[in-house]
Amino acid sequence: MWNFTFFFNSALLGVGLAMDAFSVSLANGLNEPCMKKSKTLGVAGTFSLFQFAMPMIGFLCVSTLAQHFAIFQKFIPWIALFLLCFIGAKMLIEGIKNKDCACEEKQVVTLGALIVQGIATSIDALSVGFTIANYDLLHAFVSCLVIAVVTFAICLGGLFLGKKFGTKLSNKASLLGGAILIFIGIEIFIKGLIG
Repeated sequence: MWNFTFFFNSALLGVGLAMDAFSVSLANGLNEPCMKKSKTLGVAGTFSLFQFAMPMIGFLCVSTLAQHFAIFQKFIPWIALFLLCFIGAKMLIEGIKNKDCACEEKQVVTLGALIVQGIATSIDALSVGFTIANYDLLHAFVSCLVIAVVTFAICLGGLFLGKKFGTKLSNKASLLGGAILIFIGIEIFIKGLIG
């Protein structure tokens, strides 16, 4: 089972799951273009931690509490919609209030906001626990670790792109970042209702 296909499939899962986190990372970079490298690594690390934890929790739920988890799964799109729209609206309001804010004064990505974003973008990854349910604990752990590494790399790319364009967009960055988060929340919600 420790073959190329196992790692390739885990990496593909990581890419698929990381797209929402990439978009939010892009928004964070837009909103805080002067983000320090240590914070950039911390933001990407937070998203990858959540993308590791959620499938692992999903795997454990499938193994132990599958009946209760199925009931919870229908609320995932609603939770993601609420969390991302809340953070997005907050960014929009901040962008409108602080149109002429200097780069050094912008501190949009607080720890609390980051944790909410991490939960909102990874909560749908709980369902990945169903796709890896046939793995043993070690294989599930390694698969989730691959997902986390892929997420980290993708989020770093999103942050660097956002920071680059955020500097050029200056005062419009918060508005664009907030709009992106609201759009992602609506997209997750619609995909959850359709799928």
